[in-house]
Amino acid sequence: MNRWWLLVVLLFPLGLLATPLESQEQLEPEKALGLSAKTTARGSSIAVATANKHASEAAMAMLKAGGSAVDAAIAAQMVLTLVEPQSSGIGGGAFMLHYDAKEGALTSLDGRESAPQAATPDMFLLPDGKPMAWKDALVGGRSVGVPGVVAMLKMAHDKHGVLPWKVLFEPAIKLAKEGFIVSPRLAKLVAANINPGMGLFESNKAYFFPDGKPIAEGSLLVNQPLADTLTAIAEFGPKAFYQGELARRIAYVVNNAKVNPGLLSEKDLNHYTALERTPICGLYRGYKVCGMAPPSSGGVAVLQLLKLLEGSDLQALKPTSADAVHLFTQASKLAFADRNIYMADSDFVAVPVSEMLDDRYIELRQGLITGRDDGVVEAGQPVDYLRALDASPEFESTSHLSIVDKRGNAVSMTTSIEMGFGSSLMVAGFLLNNQLTDFSLQPTRGALPVANRIEPGKRPRSSMAPTMVFRPDGRLWLVIGSPGGSRIIDYVAWSLLARIDWDMALQQAIDFPRVTNRNDYTALEKGTEIALLKKALEVRGHRVRLIDLNSGIHAIEVGDTFIDAAADPRREGLALAE
Repeated sequence: MNRWWLLVVLLFPLGLLATPLESQEQLEPEKALGLSAKTTARGSSIAVATANKHASEAAMAMLKAGGSAVDAAIAAQMVLTLVEPQSSGIGGGAFMLHYDAKEGALTSLDGRESAPQAATPDMFLLPDGKPMAWKDALVGGRSVGVPGVVAMLKMAHDKHGVLPWKVLFEPAIKLAKEGFIVSPRLAKLVAANINPGMGLFESNKAYFFPDGKPIAEGSLLVNQPLADTLTAIAEFGPKAFYQGELARRIAYVVNNAKVNPGLLSEKDLNHYTALERTPICGLYRGYKVCGMAPPSSGGVAVLQLLKLLEGSDLQALKPTSADAVHLFTQASKLAFADRNIYMADSDFVAVPVSEMLDDRYIELRQGLITGRDDGVVEAGQPVDYLRALDASPEFESTSHLSIVDKRGNAVSMTTSIEMGFGSSLMVAGFLLNNQLTDFSLQPTRGALPVANRIEPGKRPRSSMAPTMVFRPDGRLWLVIGSPGGSRIIDYVAWSLLARIDWDMALQQAIDFPRVTNRNDYTALEKGTEIALLKKALEVRGHRVRLIDLNSGIHAIEVGDTFIDAAADPRREGLALAE
């Protein structure tokens, strides 16, 4: 037991903390610990978990046809563009971890959007020098970055594909032509007007608001323009997207938006390149945990959070105890404090990845964890240069898919258009992203630069955290990730703790009530057992909010004689295994 954990125990004896709490909170049984509206899919060799049944079925069809995990991911993404347009699509970007079982090699691909060459650090500043309100900045053309997912998927297919590229588009094209049944979640989000640009532009109004009314749950929705777009990409590859007529149309729509016209050019599309990056890996309780490198902050932050907790006896604590939640939130605050200062596109600014994960630095930061929550914490100084705080928001409309093929190859891919329905600009049947608002809208604070400021060609910081975990003997064990904006980091880390430290079954770990703290306040998932901790945490100094925490964890566990897939009950995902 190390010194900081001893301090927690001395300040708050476990017997006292275990005292039953009185609360008026009413639990929702389907969200309570150990209960789930979904069950694990168990198979012997192949598994898929995505955010929509159509996408999961398309991916599984590719695997059963002998395709690779990458083949299945491509098929799933094309279907998600159609059936889950609020979350991801070919108008956005993605990060992918790929595991090659034969070579024992893990690689990561960066399909994150990039800023136009005409972008400037002050492009979201008002005449008085203050940044635009985020809700005003996201709508229209100015927020659109160069989409990267098509280029990234082609790069992955060139290296790891088995089935012909064209075949992978067939399920999505067929579904777009014949139509799909509008899901409850899609209908609800359209009707809720979560994006201020929805219904503002004719391109999305005609599709999402036929006859002036939001699309209805259970109705048939056909998207022939998207079918045509996917047919062209299937036939001619990424050049059908990044060059020629479609590239000209994208640039025209962005630059001529009636709200916030943008700066994206046809040349920006012509020159986009997906990148291969070295994954971020580290040990946690003997397991090798691997994630995405910058410009995603997810890989580093998840690992840093876990390392901050490794010295504690977390395994001895009840998962729904105030002890466990307090420790998790304090570690999370420290990880987010560093993330918000140092993380950005490493091709443009120095990012101290190794220094942030250094054991001596971690031990120094662990010493800041006490028995109380004292509010916002300061970033550490793993390096001697100074940066300004970046508080750019990230919202929850993202998607994640996990896939393992019969050869043991695996994909963990998180994909997004950022805000629900992105910029709300629609072209050729798909929505364009608003990822440029993931940059800091304010480029400097005082005399200090913000690392995540906008620059030409730069990729905005993300919290997407596609993750793989390997057993101590090197074998692949978990493939996991989630949507959820900046809360992704906590969603993934909390689920890993549930599986590793508390030995929950995979589905139970995913169902487990959520907790987050992004160095702001402690959020407890309302209507769950963990919400009962509100008073106990407030006694320790926490500022607590009971809110919906809509994670969308999709995960696969590779066992010795089985393979399990599981989907988060908070969203519409489907897990399949054979």
